[in-house]
Amino acid sequence: MSSTNPSARKIFVLNGHPGETSLSRSIAETYANAAQSAGHEVRLTHLRDLPFDPDHGFAGYVQHKPLEPCLVSFRKDVDWADHIVMTAPMWWGGLPAKLKGLIDRTFLPGWAFDSRQRTKIGMPLPLLTGKTARVFVNSDTPDVFFGLLYRKALLRQIKGQIFEFSGIKPARITHFAPAGHADAQKVALWLTKVRGLAQKGI
Repeated sequence: MSSTNPSARKIFVLNGHPGETSLSRSIAETYANAAQSAGHEVRLTHLRDLPFDPDHGFAGYVQHKPLEPCLVSFRKDVDWADHIVMTAPMWWGGLPAKLKGLIDRTFLPGWAFDSRQRTKIGMPLPLLTGKTARVFVNSDTPDVFFGLLYRKALLRQIKGQIFEFSGIKPARITHFAPAGHADAQKVALWLTKVRGLAQKGI
């Protein structure tokens, strides 16, 4: 798809909530629509629509299960994209099991990183370089308590131990909270922020 926007990007949006309806889905669709309207090329996938076994099933990476067709397509979308956008709720301090399973099954050696080669600081060589990311996380825990009590552990995991570990950087995080019973006015403000970021492709 051609674009008149000279700064247009190829953006892959993943709604990482396993439910049919959710705030995460609203954020993903809002971002995708606004980015496309601004001239970016966009692909949108909903985790709920991906039929795969989320269990890696082995100790280490010597063995792994053949990837289901939807996981092959997911990898192709990541390879295609300049910018990865993921939306997700925080459940019990972590990611939903199916979303974590998607990462476990696809972010494997030879695609996301190479453990046989090392960086100057001794880390496995990242392979998904040249891409950036934006992750929208919503939680019931207010941001101040999330920082003081839990040191924003989930955000650091997503940013540093998943995306930037694989070479996708910078990986920026936007945290919306408390989200469990957010009123319509607050959600509207959050979605306005999402549109602004989407228009810029960041």
